[in-house]
Amino acid sequence: MFSLKQFVISSNIIIFAVEFNYPEFMTAVQLNTMNTELWQSIGAIADSEPLMRRLTRYAKKLAKEKEDPTLMTKEEFFRRIDESKQQFERGEYTRFSDKEEMVKWLNSL
Repeated sequence: MFSLKQFVISSNIIIFAVEFNYPEFMTAVQLNTMNTELWQSIGAIADSEPLMRRLTRYAKKLAKEKEDPTLMTKEEFFRRIDESKQQFERGEYTRFSDKEEMVKWLNSL
């Protein structure tokens, strides 16, 4: 199940947060309800430039907190390249005789 928490930033801005207890997820109706409540709250402050700025900054902060597993640092990237070179030098690599063999291997990953 999930628990809904409400945070009041000001008298006009209300942010809702959902805490999930896996493996259960929100239903489409619950998600739609939260989406409606969010847009109603945004609509209530849409005419206030200072509040919209605060909301935008907070939304950007939340977006940064969401981790992207495909991102890596420059150091991590070059470390992985160096590891691959070392494996190649030790003869730890896979050869493919044709394209279909390579596709089959990639699909097995």
